[in-house]
Amino acid sequence: MIGDAVRTSLRQEGYVVDWVRDGNAADSALLHDHFDLALLDLGLPGKDGIDVLRNLRNRKKGLPVIIITARDGIDARIKGLDAGADDYVVKPFDIDELAARIRSALRRSAGHAEPEMELRGVHINPASREVNRDGNPVILSAREYALVEALMLRPGAILSRAQLEERMYGWGDEVESNAVEVHIHAVRRKLGTDFIQNLRGVGYFIRKAEPQS
Repeated sequence: MIGDAVRTSLRQEGYVVDWVRDGNAADSALLHDHFDLALLDLGLPGKDGIDVLRNLRNRKKGLPVIIITARDGIDARIKGLDAGADDYVVKPFDIDELAARIRSALRRSAGHAEPEMELRGVHINPASREVNRDGNPVILSAREYALVEALMLRPGAILSRAQLEERMYGWGDEVESNAVEVHIHAVRRKLGTDFIQNLRGVGYFIRKAEPQS
């Protein structure tokens, strides 16, 4: 029930959410797939969440991890943080607080101390999901926003279609063959035809800001 509520709420916030229900499946997913952040329950069947976290850190993965658990004792918190967790949320929790902790962990992971990002006249605020172009508000769909944020987090870096699909769609979501291109077209129409660049056969990128003279 909690997992379903969290997934539904975070999808409404515009996140792409994948959900596994036991420790072994979590271990496998974290080994083979790309994620930006993990919400990890400690009381998992099959393999304890602490063991999943230790395996992740032993692989030298710096993925942000927020522990969600009913174990509210100080010893349990210390154990989780010492195992490599970035934050700790005790059940029951407020979904708005969890969303704020997720945003904070993602900013730290990306090296952004401030919540806002601005590039080539486009300003986004991950906390509110507001987007402005040259000071004018722009409405993006959840997947359009996910695409723009992924590219703005790594200006100049080329992301392939598959990498963008990972950030826009969850497991089980039906993805049309031209889905990324359709969303790119919509974003260009709203934010400018030259905002997102394409390197044919490789992927998409947003150019870095020009250095100040």
